[in-house]
Amino acid sequence: MDLRPATLDDIDAIRTVARESLIASYGHAVDESLLTEAVDEWYDPDELGADIGGDDTVFPVAVVEGTIVGFAESYVVGRRERVGEIDWLHVHPDHRESGIGSELLERVESELRAADVDRIEARVLVDNEAGTAFYEREGYDLDGERAVEIGDETFDEREYRKQVGRLTGISEGTYETEDGETVYVAFDESDRGSLAPFYVAYVDAELSRRYGYLCGNCEGTNIAIDTMDRMECLDCGNRRKPARWDAAY
Repeated sequence: MDLRPATLDDIDAIRTVARESLIASYGHAVDESLLTEAVDEWYDPDELGADIGGDDTVFPVAVVEGTIVGFAESYVVGRRERVGEIDWLHVHPDHRESGIGSELLERVESELRAADVDRIEARVLVDNEAGTAFYEREGYDLDGERAVEIGDETFDEREYRKQVGRLTGISEGTYETEDGETVYVAFDESDRGSLAPFYVAYVDAELSRRYGYLCGNCEGTNIAIDTMDRMECLDCGNRRKPARWDAAY
């Protein structure tokens, strides 16, 4: 088995591995047509090509006898802490339990450490028992659970993290909106945008009542979100892709 960086020629193979891996992990819990739709949405060839060529993206593929059988996609988010976020780590079901997932994760962690991240984060649906066991076996700590929407259904997702740097906490920032409201921004709660992260904003210093989002590019709060969880700053055009609800295996 060889590991190498993904190229544009790998896009079709990556999409195939993603589809087969998602069906193997979630076919018992999520309708197959929805999983196929998710692959089409998340792995649009043009956007996948942009991810592969991104300066802040770590995207290795695993190759066995000339065929791609696994891949991982992660990237660095430049918050007050530098965070490595794992979007996906997939291994084709025919090649699981062979150590490929661990080698992909090791490669991702090595490159993220070289990028001076302070921690690495991943999310896995609770229904993916193999995925949750994988991260726990690889030394990740459970950081919490949240509900996510898939189609018309609600599922529980576990958030995992591994601290790899010295920083352990984030302080919130105080901002005043164009309407004169004061909001408190949690820099450890963010989503990746095309120009800069979107940070979660609260109306109180205790971070208990959510206000919305702050655009990390222009520091505006005029953020629009559609039914597919796409997010766009209406002031500067910073955009977030449709929400991905699982990171692994």
